[in-house]
Amino acid sequence: MNIRQLVLSLFSLIPLFIYQACGTKDGAQGELISQGIADQVSYNFHVRPILSDNCYACHGPDANKREADLRLDIEDEAFGALKDNPDAHAIVPGKAENSEVYRRLISDDPSIKMPPPESNLSLNEREIETIKKWINQGAAYEPHWSFIPLKEVKLPTIEDSDWGINEIDRFILQAQLENGFQPNPEADKESLLKRLSFDLTGLPPDLELMDAFLANENGATYEQIIEQLLTSPAYGEKMAVYWMDIARFADSHGFQDDSYRSQWPWRDWVIHAFNTNMSYDQFITWQIAGDLLPNPTKEQLLATGFNRNHKITEEGGIVDEEYRVMYVTDRTNTFGKALMGITMECATCHDHKYDPITQKDYYQLYSFFNNVQERGIESVVGGPETYAKKPFMHITDEDVRSILSFVNKKDTTELIVSIMGDMEESRNSYILERGSYEVHGEEVSAGTPESILSFDSGFEKNRLGLAKWLFDKNNPLTARVFVNQIWQEIFGRGIVATPGDFGMQGELPSHPDLLDWLAMDFMKNGWDVKHLVKKMVTSATYRQSAVLSEDKRNRDPENIFLTRAPRDRLKAEFIRNLILASSGLLNKEVGGPSVKHYQPSGLWEGATSGRGILSMYKQDHGGDLYRRGLYTFIKRTVPPPSMTLFDASNRDQCEVERLITNTPLQALVMLNDPTMLEASRVLAASLLKENSDATKKIEKAFRSIVCRYPEEKELLVLNKYYEGQLQTLSEEVASELLQVGEYPLDKSLDKLSLAAMMQVISTIYNLEESIAKT
Repeated sequence: MNIRQLVLSLFSLIPLFIYQACGTKDGAQGELISQGIADQVSYNFHVRPILSDNCYACHGPDANKREADLRLDIEDEAFGALKDNPDAHAIVPGKAENSEVYRRLISDDPSIKMPPPESNLSLNEREIETIKKWINQGAAYEPHWSFIPLKEVKLPTIEDSDWGINEIDRFILQAQLENGFQPNPEADKESLLKRLSFDLTGLPPDLELMDAFLANENGATYEQIIEQLLTSPAYGEKMAVYWMDIARFADSHGFQDDSYRSQWPWRDWVIHAFNTNMSYDQFITWQIAGDLLPNPTKEQLLATGFNRNHKITEEGGIVDEEYRVMYVTDRTNTFGKALMGITMECATCHDHKYDPITQKDYYQLYSFFNNVQERGIESVVGGPETYAKKPFMHITDEDVRSILSFVNKKDTTELIVSIMGDMEESRNSYILERGSYEVHGEEVSAGTPESILSFDSGFEKNRLGLAKWLFDKNNPLTARVFVNQIWQEIFGRGIVATPGDFGMQGELPSHPDLLDWLAMDFMKNGWDVKHLVKKMVTSATYRQSAVLSEDKRNRDPENIFLTRAPRDRLKAEFIRNLILASSGLLNKEVGGPSVKHYQPSGLWEGATSGRGILSMYKQDHGGDLYRRGLYTFIKRTVPPPSMTLFDASNRDQCEVERLITNTPLQALVMLNDPTMLEASRVLAASLLKENSDATKKIEKAFRSIVCRYPEEKELLVLNKYYEGQLQTLSEEVASELLQVGEYPLDKSLDKLSLAAMMQVISTIYNLEESIAKT
């Protein structure tokens, strides 16, 4: 959905962003007039989206595509006399009828009508009237909202309401009340605990924690459980899943040969950084420029592996410089998308069509990453010397015993990790005409877009200076972008619904004041990530029930006003975690190499060049089969199918959000995946060994998987199914069912009872509620 569609779909809801952009606080001032137009039209929130969608391609920042030498994104040029008609002006403030923009929008003459009929673009009546009203109100331009430096935001005052726990709730409740909503009641304790456990650890709560929280025993208050989960090693593993997508981490180089890379110690560092609550500014600075810090430690060097996670070719017959430029481009694009929330890649071949970013801006940023001592191709597929690409570092046993103690080194194999390391003399950087590696244009030096924040003489002309620029208090993007990413992790949708695009084609923030308040609070608290997460999960907004009324479904289907908790499906990694943890199979070991679990045969072999150690799939065994989803081996050309079907990234490039789909193939995975069936068998065997009746066993299985007590009707249905399976299963079918998986089968148990209970547990795993936050 683009901005125009979003705005149109929400006008009937009297959206929050209209009120906040207009600075309105009371209902009367913010009411929309008959055609759905705000009393005071805002350029940022009402006009710019229309112009960006329909006009900027020809009258925006891209000089190469600009028509009639007219820019509508810059006030001075829009107000100036037209080049081909000095007596006319595109926009005459206060006089829409004298403004060529308005006159051409309403014209029936196809030779002058704008947008031109052949563009297949058009404005509807409301959009045209919005432009007209804005011009008549003075045509006040504003800088793009995300390029305006952060400033203190006044907390809303809510009268006659005692709802809310912290500052977040005041912003949320204000928007709800202005739009005729009331928040949902607090969720029941079981739903709340499941939600909290998955959001903070990626794991379901165990029965002991559920019982303690329900009884409020052993210090199991909501706040105390938050502290317990935040200090769990699983917290860092959960947060690392999100960061692996951003950092495009994988266990293979990519391209056709797609051989092995040994980058997993960098992942161990990420887990360690989150668990020790490394401040966000340090977390990023080390990854961007740890090698440029004074006397860098091996930990700081290891952190720079972030920049080397991109695809790397090992194929012969390629042009070395072409691929080297590709690597630099990837690092530049990742920096822009992940840390700035800007589509910098759009300026690779030409000036950005929508945002005030020139092609020169792009290659100035590119030049920060253009000095690495690397080649486009270093060697052909082979042995351990190709696991990491130069520059790299060796991790010794002594390192693991001292400064790199968080690295889970399991054997005596030498560890090699690709890191950053610049040449002694910087490479010359040029604008690449049309983005072609071999067509050099103007030479450029390190710099950043002026429209965001000038890269002045106070910053070193290297990646360390770039990191300082990123965390300068006047940088308008860094805090906003990260806060939005974490909000998305917790609430399922960002305050800006396009987390990788804070530019003019991105979605408008649903709660701009809240976003800015959170960003300021994050900065004032030392870029403390756990503080930010805790602030979100302690809010009354987070603690709402996920129950959806018909009114809220009709008037706020996308839950933009946070009138309820989101009922989102778990990420692929966390579905695997649920299955393993609830069955008792989970190997809780932290860190270490990625593992290869069950997979249909022939997938790798059918998509390989036939060279290298990854040409054939060699499944792992023993405890490695039961490691959490974070550690699943990812071969880029053939990513793990069960996780891909649940929308996991193949890590080809930086991804700041995952799309959520529902397909029949997902149901087939839950019904037939060997890990799920094995978990059902193992949990069934564990329950059969307990001294309890079938009802109690099924109740315990239900609680372990769904994370709540079953209702009486649910128990009756599952008991009936169990009894039916006992009657209908044959010895032969039961034996076949029990053969799944490598975990040892307890042959002392009755086969029919075990297979019947296994079928019941498999059914519970296949409930929609089991794999969703509720």
